[in-house]
Amino acid sequence: MTGFTQLLHAEWTKFRTVRGWVIGMTAAAAVLVGLGLLSGGQGSCGKNGPGSECVLPVGPGGQEVTDRFTFVHQPLVGDGSITVRVAALTGAPPPRPDGTASNEPARLVPWAKAGLLIKDGTRPGSTYAAVMVTGVHGVRMQHDYTHDRAGSSSSSPRWLRLTRAGDRVTGAESADGSRWTTIGTARLPDLPSTAQVGLFTTSPQYAEALAAASAISTPSVATATFDHLDRPADGPWKTSTIGGSRPGESGTAERTGDGFTLTGTGDIAPSVAGAAGSGATITQTLIGTFAGLIFMVVIGTMFATAEYRRGLIRTTLAANPARGQILAAKAAVIGGVTFLTGLVAAAIVVTVGQSVLRGNGVYVHPATLGTEVRVVAGTAALLAVAAVLALALGVLLRRSTTAVTVAIVAIVLPYLLTMSVLPIGVGQWLLRITPAAAFAVQQSTPEYDQVANLYIPSNGYFPLSPWAGFAVLLGWTAATLGLAAYRFNRRDA
Repeated sequence: MTGFTQLLHAEWTKFRTVRGWVIGMTAAAAVLVGLGLLSGGQGSCGKNGPGSECVLPVGPGGQEVTDRFTFVHQPLVGDGSITVRVAALTGAPPPRPDGTASNEPARLVPWAKAGLLIKDGTRPGSTYAAVMVTGVHGVRMQHDYTHDRAGSSSSSPRWLRLTRAGDRVTGAESADGSRWTTIGTARLPDLPSTAQVGLFTTSPQYAEALAAASAISTPSVATATFDHLDRPADGPWKTSTIGGSRPGESGTAERTGDGFTLTGTGDIAPSVAGAAGSGATITQTLIGTFAGLIFMVVIGTMFATAEYRRGLIRTTLAANPARGQILAAKAAVIGGVTFLTGLVAAAIVVTVGQSVLRGNGVYVHPATLGTEVRVVAGTAALLAVAAVLALALGVLLRRSTTAVTVAIVAIVLPYLLTMSVLPIGVGQWLLRITPAAAFAVQQSTPEYDQVANLYIPSNGYFPLSPWAGFAVLLGWTAATLGLAAYRFNRRDA
């Protein structure tokens, strides 16, 4: 143990006495922070006086939500049920920004929704349960924004029923109004004794990727025709546009025989960042990670190759012939220095970067303290393990230029190509199998199957979970380090 401690001290002395490496590590931190603070976008939140602040409703689970839809409702006092048939659900051309009709073809987005809903009043973000027909995802029962259960996959007209018994709401469907199938039951402990129940229609943003880093996003509109409405009246029917309307969006309701025809836009779902959502996440503040990583990769390879270039490796081996310990000490020093440097830089840019974005009028989705800690520590670990991988490549290849090139091609290039030029499918594949998969540790918001969005790296989403992506980098590093140790023990200095 004493021998290894001395080796660590010797390798640390080598590192700190080479001015270029110290300057390079400092430059890596500066670039990571600088790009993160300077690349923030511009927005309008809070820029147009009182009332222009961007505030999203918060759901029962504490998460930010989108809660905008057309709602025809009446009071439900105590227990009861409501039944209706969704005769048709169709799309409409997206409106122009001024609200007038456009000449584009009608579009029914996959997660357009129409059905029955019970809700704690009309306040956005309040507890609810709904059973619905969707654009292409069949019949669903959803409640409190994050919960989603599939019913049948049918897109033909469906009968729907919601039944309340105490704090439990049950959703059911039928093809003919006679034989019913229960989809699920939701427990809503915050639902008051008098709730609002009725019909709803909504349709989320339409988003389409044009290239790796560009997309289009426009409002969408859905129209639902309801008939065979069966509901003992506890009061008159009232039409509400929950969440209000945005420019270019509107909702309407018209009584038609024994039902209604509703037009709606918006969504009832968790709020997301990206083409189909709004705002930014703390992941966007870490855009400079790739540039800082390049500096650290160069230093990592040179920490190994410099001794070969100058012939000092013979002196090192003469002083301590335990080659495995030498390689372990080098990995510990370069990994430790890189981790601490990355930890400080990431903490600064995540903390200050959010303030910069908000100051520029950009809405930043808040992250929990645990998520922020994971993103900061994960970024530092990403940099550290990448530097150790670069060190292993330096030991294997012995030439700085070759080792640096291989390291950048393996770790940095897949990320840059995915963010800029590669088709989305190819980029997602690369971010599953290359060391660049570790950038997933920077994802700060979850993906939701029931929310249509472009879950791509340029929006802060990665194909693997944070720690699964990091495990890919660990696997590459362990394999390369093992091969480097094998070759190091069997080659002449």
